[in-house]
Amino acid sequence: MHILIVDDEHEFLELMTNRLQKRGFTVVTASSGELALREVARQDFDAMVLDVKMPGIDGIKVLQQVKQSKPELPVLLLTGHASIEAAMTGVESGAVDYLLKPVPINDLIMRLKEIASRKE
Repeated sequence: MHILIVDDEHEFLELMTNRLQKRGFTVVTASSGELALREVARQDFDAMVLDVKMPGIDGIKVLQQVKQSKPELPVLLLTGHASIEAAMTGVESGAVDYLLKPVPINDLIMRLKEIASRKE
């Protein structure tokens, strides 16, 4: 499964990348909304894991732009407790779901597998 993870926290990106790669996922990361949009334009992904709160283009704006160019791409939002309303807006804008940070790796993997099985 080819995943794009978007988060402005570099430690989080490294940790998630290592854990997902050990479980057989192919992972590409982006540390900003701008970089995420560039990656989505460059290649196809099976799913995107997208942080809501980021400087510059936030996760909701990235989601809205992604859904215009690649509406079939499943997007799973990550959010802190303070931005649950933003996550709900994201679901209304086309995200498949949202998870609260810090997200247990097994919960993330389970959701990604559910997303993949829906696409097939």
